[in-house]
Amino acid sequence: MRKGLSFLIVFICSFYFGQQTGFKFDFGGNRFEKGYIPVTSTSKFDKKVGYGFMDISGLQSVDNGGNALTGDFITGNKPFYFSVVLPEGNYTVKLNLGDTEGVSETTVRVENRRLMLNEVRTPKGKTVERAITVHVKDSIIRKQDGTRIGTVKLKARERKYLHWDNLLTIEFNGKAPKVCSVIIQADKIAKTVYLTGDSTVVDAQYEPWASWGQMLPYFFVPYEVAIANYAESGETLKAFEDRHRIDKVRTMIKPGDYLFIQFGHNDQKYGNSEKSGYRKRLKEWVEKAKQLGAIPVLVTSMNRRVFDGNNKIVNTLDDFPDAVREIAREEKADLIDLNALSKTLFEALGPEASKKAFVYYPANSYPDQPAALADDTHFNAYGAYELAKCVVKAIIDQNLPLKKYISDQYQGFDPKRPDAVQDFYWPESIYMESLKPDGN
Repeated sequence: MRKGLSFLIVFICSFYFGQQTGFKFDFGGNRFEKGYIPVTSTSKFDKKVGYGFMDISGLQSVDNGGNALTGDFITGNKPFYFSVVLPEGNYTVKLNLGDTEGVSETTVRVENRRLMLNEVRTPKGKTVERAITVHVKDSIIRKQDGTRIGTVKLKARERKYLHWDNLLTIEFNGKAPKVCSVIIQADKIAKTVYLTGDSTVVDAQYEPWASWGQMLPYFFVPYEVAIANYAESGETLKAFEDRHRIDKVRTMIKPGDYLFIQFGHNDQKYGNSEKSGYRKRLKEWVEKAKQLGAIPVLVTSMNRRVFDGNNKIVNTLDDFPDAVREIAREEKADLIDLNALSKTLFEALGPEASKKAFVYYPANSYPDQPAALADDTHFNAYGAYELAKCVVKAIIDQNLPLKKYISDQYQGFDPKRPDAVQDFYWPESIYMESLKPDGN
């Protein structure tokens, strides 16, 4: 009898969490706020339960007394990850961070290292509430009424990623991350900015690789905008169609949402923009987005780190950037000329200092890395962050309506004067891999 009752409880909890889109979690010790789900340092993730930490080693519950919600917290001696089973969609998450008896410093990323909050500091005895708006996705393609009509053809490596899984995974990082509570609520109002592209756009899961797409959310205000990154390494416009990635986006996108499109690095392997079918497909993507009431934004591919003898960037992308510019003019679509902005940025850094923006690391800097890494296409976190600033600058300079949702985290940017790399703060995640992403 007891065994049957236990099974029923687990089944009900699993179904409940699989359907529910709003949760309140009180992180801490043995005292919990009424109406909140208690989370302790031993709350290991169980999909049947619906929430928990991916790894509980190194976690600590601290209770300072006083207020049940803010008087205690969970911290750790390494980055820690909290996951919640959620249906696909946009969510606004309110985080209470701090320590009523000490200081705290917390960096928050979600899913595949998507930057949301950076270096949130609280003085001794203070807690703060911060909100983030995130996108959760799965690989099922559905009609608007929810009927399943297909699936995205994921690559084998994608099945290990911290997305495509109907889980919201929050990474708490930093010098002294202290989390008092997490409140999650479905957000049906926020505009969604869908990102499509290749390895220079994707949410890269593994250090030291990074892309501008995963840095972009940091620069937008919560509640108003959700960044939904559907880019994947190695993809071309055609591959994005063949794997039904664009079908997935088209079934979800709503009037007033945005579709950012940046391809070219991999497409050029199949000939120039005409021969590879790039121009034709890109034009079709723009027209289809408009038919769906969405706002297409074309993004030229950034340059590779290739300099000539005069320390000027060499175009290695053939006619692809010009093709994007021409189609933007023909279709009267918004254009972010990241190709031009990156040329200015890389030349400002110069041949040697620009290595600090790319994946250039001595041997044994990362696990299973016997040889030095020297990649002139893919970026580290600093390079990705600088490119994301270029994208935000273009949104403002081009007077896109999105500019009104830029947060005050963006204080202006001049690619001729890049941020000093030594001033860039990025506490590394636990996920590391020296294997180069697909594409070049």
